[in-house]
Amino acid sequence: MKIHEKYLEVLKTFSDFVTVSEWAVKFSQMYPDELQRANRQAENQKVDTTGVREIAARMSSRLSSGRFYETVQIDDRERPKKVKFLTKDEREEHTQNEINEDIEPLKRQDIINNAKDKMKVLDLYRISEFDNIQRAFKQFFGVDFEQDHAKALRNGKEKGEHHPDNLQFILRYHNGKKNKNNWKRFTFDEQVEYIKRTISLQDLVADKFDIRIDNKILESLLNRLKEVYTVKEG
Repeated sequence: MKIHEKYLEVLKTFSDFVTVSEWAVKFSQMYPDELQRANRQAENQKVDTTGVREIAARMSSRLSSGRFYETVQIDDRERPKKVKFLTKDEREEHTQNEINEDIEPLKRQDIINNAKDKMKVLDLYRISEFDNIQRAFKQFFGVDFEQDHAKALRNGKEKGEHHPDNLQFILRYHNGKKNKNNWKRFTFDEQVEYIKRTISLQDLVADKFDIRIDNKILESLLNRLKEVYTVKEG
């Protein structure tokens, strides 16, 4: 059995995602002869290392080079990344999911473009102001808010609209967790509270990122947001 086949045999024994370190430790237990060989090689290294670390490094290198692309799923949303062996059925599902994820932005943009074509001038202005305020938070506070559709455009049951009355600012992490789910939109007061709490956290580390929190700018942006967040007809 070739070494990469042994790697995969070990990964098959896990029922869920594991770190590369956990994978390497289990490999060392299942193939002690390979661990002994890696230990001997580690002794000849100039840097301080061990056999298990060498095995983990080789696994990581194979993952990075794509040599396990069709058989191992990588979850790199957090560090350290985690991996999972893919069965044939899981590979087919994973491939289809990746295709769907790749074309999802195009589908989403088509919905947005179609909505803008039918939108009133005032609502187009409101959306442009959302864009400007979003950029200002990034420029002056280093906070990368995303414009979220409270009712998701691609929700399976109740699709939302691309309209300023459906927009709100949330952080990328929260937006990723929300995904295609529908949430009740923040009231304006809730949106302000969300933004201020986010800025207050940023203030704790602002000096480390060479950012100066200016409350006058913050209040100005919130006032601008208030003007476009909810607009009554007439």
